[in-house]
Amino acid sequence: MSHYLDHAATTPMRRCAVEALATHAGLLNPGGQYASGREARRVLEESREQIAELLGADPIEVIFTASGTEGDNIAIQGLYAASPLRRVVSTPIEHSAVRETISHLPGVESELLPLDEGGHVSELSLLDEPAALATSMWANNETGAIQPVAEIAARAAAAGTPVHIDAVQVVGKLPVDFHALGATTLAASAHKFGGPRGVGVLLARRSPAPSAVLFGGGQERGIRPGTSNVAGAAATAAALAEASAEMEAEEARLRALRERLREGILARVSDVEVHTAEPALPTHLHLSFPGAVGDSLIMLLDAAGVEASTGSACSQGVNRASHVLEAMGVSLESARGALRLTLGRTTTQADIDAVLGVLPRVVERARAAGV
Repeated sequence: MSHYLDHAATTPMRRCAVEALATHAGLLNPGGQYASGREARRVLEESREQIAELLGADPIEVIFTASGTEGDNIAIQGLYAASPLRRVVSTPIEHSAVRETISHLPGVESELLPLDEGGHVSELSLLDEPAALATSMWANNETGAIQPVAEIAARAAAAGTPVHIDAVQVVGKLPVDFHALGATTLAASAHKFGGPRGVGVLLARRSPAPSAVLFGGGQERGIRPGTSNVAGAAATAAALAEASAEMEAEEARLRALRERLREGILARVSDVEVHTAEPALPTHLHLSFPGAVGDSLIMLLDAAGVEASTGSACSQGVNRASHVLEAMGVSLESARGALRLTLGRTTTQADIDAVLGVLPRVVERARAAGV
């Protein structure tokens, strides 16, 4: 039996999403003017309305995409294209969907907000000067650190700067009110809260709106053209509704499990560095075991029936230290021994106990291999 602790990467589809996907898989093109097209359009728009209500947005502000990555790309490229300015303000801990998109903007002048040692944005004065856009993740995908996005949005708005929020790790875990937040755009991904893979949601205000960076049709306000994935939209709405209904209870349950895991690891393993600092998602626990190598940790855990990740990027077989930990001032040795354990709705106390049962020996072997 395997114990899955990589919910930040993806989480199993909810039964309600599977059923919605199957129920609506046969629907035809919602752009058709005939009866079958109108039926598909009805399901699509009902899904849009449900998602809008759950996320504090207007239905017209809900744009369906193929992923959170695509939503980040459309928002950042589109807001940048709509502005005469070339300055972009971001953070040093963004997901590659944001970091790489910014790096490819023509003529961009990128500036990064500073962090504290817990990985939280700590100072906002860069937002006081106008920019083409400011962008920040709501919660970090590696450490779970929750960023002050409402303050970022307000400070940027005071300078007339539009704001994009990457909320991929947050939607379905914490309450989201798009209008109250004050952001210009916000990206989410269905598979992070039990929806289908290959479906994302971009919330985009009417004004300022991203300029189109994709072309070929008028769907989704012309911002994301292409024949709509009606079944995927319905499954996403179903998953988000269920996640929202159980959110409060799940947050308390997962926080208790996460603390049991953290305390158990610290009691059983020597020389552990904990990189998850509050405020943080209750689902994330990011640690380092100096002297070990992250790849060895995840391979040994896999052999012991535990599925986890390093939280670092690997390229051509070379383990590279996480840019998130680097930005937090973590040493290279510690960053090389990083392990990310992330919980979700299928996580049980038995999963936690299984990890605690095998991790001391795994770390011991990984450190021996590292030496």
